[in-house]
Amino acid sequence: MSLTVKDLRVEIRAGGRTLTPVEGVDLVVGRDQCLALLGESGCGKSMTALALMRLLPEGGRVAAGRVELSREGAGVEDLLAQPESAMGQVRGGQLAMIFQEPQTSLNPVMTVAEQIGETLAAHRALTGVAARSEAGRLLEAVGLGTDKLDAYPFQLSGGQRQRALIAMMLAGEPEVLIADEPTTALDVTIQAQILKLLQDLRRERGMGLLLITHDLDVARDMTRGPDDRVAVMYAGQIVESAPGQALQAEPRHPYTQKLFAVLPRLERRGQRLDSLPGRVPVLDGSSAGCRFAERCPQVFERCRQEVPGFHGVAEGHWVRCHLADPEAASPADSQGRGVESAGENPPRPPFGKGGSEAGTPILAIDDLSVHFPIRKGLLKRTVGQVKAVDGVSLALAAGETLALVGESGCGKTTLARAVLRLIEPTGGEVRLAGEPLGGLRGEALRRKRAQMQIVFQDPFSSLNPRMGVGDILAEGMAALLPDLDRAGRARRTAELLDQVGLPADAAGRYPHEFSGGQRQRIAIARALAVRPKLLILDEPTSALDVSVQAQILNLLSDLRREHGLAYLFITHNLAVVSYLADRVAVMRGGKIVESGPVEQVLTRPRTDYTKLLLDSVPGQVLPDK
Repeated sequence: MSLTVKDLRVEIRAGGRTLTPVEGVDLVVGRDQCLALLGESGCGKSMTALALMRLLPEGGRVAAGRVELSREGAGVEDLLAQPESAMGQVRGGQLAMIFQEPQTSLNPVMTVAEQIGETLAAHRALTGVAARSEAGRLLEAVGLGTDKLDAYPFQLSGGQRQRALIAMMLAGEPEVLIADEPTTALDVTIQAQILKLLQDLRRERGMGLLLITHDLDVARDMTRGPDDRVAVMYAGQIVESAPGQALQAEPRHPYTQKLFAVLPRLERRGQRLDSLPGRVPVLDGSSAGCRFAERCPQVFERCRQEVPGFHGVAEGHWVRCHLADPEAASPADSQGRGVESAGENPPRPPFGKGGSEAGTPILAIDDLSVHFPIRKGLLKRTVGQVKAVDGVSLALAAGETLALVGESGCGKTTLARAVLRLIEPTGGEVRLAGEPLGGLRGEALRRKRAQMQIVFQDPFSSLNPRMGVGDILAEGMAALLPDLDRAGRARRTAELLDQVGLPADAAGRYPHEFSGGQRQRIAIARALAVRPKLLILDEPTSALDVSVQAQILNLLSDLRREHGLAYLFITHNLAVVSYLADRVAVMRGGKIVESGPVEQVLTRPRTDYTKLLLDSVPGQVLPDK
């Protein structure tokens, strides 16, 4: 069995233009083979998968190409030539797809058993007791017990929902499984479990796996087999294709090299991360030259004039780049340069001191607790308590970054909300610059909040879509900096936009007109608007591409040095922690189980829980991993 894609081209009519988000794509996924499709958001990965499933959005169509599914004894069939009635049997049967967000893929008003039962009825003619029994077996195969059969999606955690969705996709016994960012926003431990599950199922069932991801470490871990491959996609085209380990060892396309160079790592502490400015273009097919030319650090004249072809650089390793062409002009003859390379980035001074070495803490947390009552019965009597935060003590100095790590549900965000007094602590004390916050009320608390601000995980949901960026930034200043008049707020807005690397005309635009990374810059500018001393960063890079993540991390490092900001950085991304943080505190069950300097905790962990977190990290985040 194999899935073969030949010269796939997808067109979408939008705003009077015909865009080509996918052009000339060739892929092969064989039995028990993993093909990782790698690239930034907007490069066409998900659009390629939707085209294979014949699920393109309105206005989209496959303009050219073939999608062949070959099976022993059944010959070869072109899925693009099949009527829609036949595709109903292919989808969820021979070819299944796990979508990026399981919450939106599962029906909220149907139980897990009912949703798996729909697939079993459609593809295997199983109903009633037989279907329920098979649904239970599938749940056990993906690591969920049969007690989840009658659960609704909202009663499951993120990892459990992803497992339920995988069980649903396996019900039709697919021969090729497409997994579109299956671990986005999951904890490292849950991510490791899902990836291991996909690997085990692939080997047990002999499935082909098309893994779509922008996480290079995930791609590294999932393509270790001798037949596994990685295809790197940019602007709708495959620009590099190679065996998984060969590409990891020696990426040859400038775009692939850039993706590896922007990854945060412990050994890159004190250095500025490489940059990959701009965004992936969406083209109409009429452009000349290499699509990566405007962002390429090695661009030369031929790149802008001729479309590059594929060139073999090693056995099974192909690159779409003029630099791989023996007859190409030398890059030294370049008429123009692209973005800076990693080696041209200047080193930065060491990070700030942490803990008691840094003087009086800007934030001191002493024995803080947040307990939520459990109420049952007709009269809703309190029968117990959920100890979301249970006796936490931490200190954070000016100019220092303290990372707070742990699995979802361990109490990280609850602790942050209690520090900001967005929820009232049950016990303990929080002091900001030596002043207790517990006794502050009304206007006094409001003024104090100017010194502590928060940047949320999802900037789009935290920015008012009906307000322009200028008004969003000025709103906090009007409330917390009353000495600034309208002209002063306008000047401050212009300064903030310049600080976070946005153009001045961004003030007159709305959040939806910006990319995810730009919206996060706006959220950071809003937090800086009132001149805080402390920034709480709640997963600010978890949903960003590695290239945009590098830009945000560089920005945060620059702002910290320029303004002496202290960061309480909440994350489950230990790669970011190893690069950015001075100290790290590991949280589990509402308690701090380990804390100390980053190098000590990440390379010489003392607790089994910290070791579990580190063992779950994909790729090579740490030097000795």
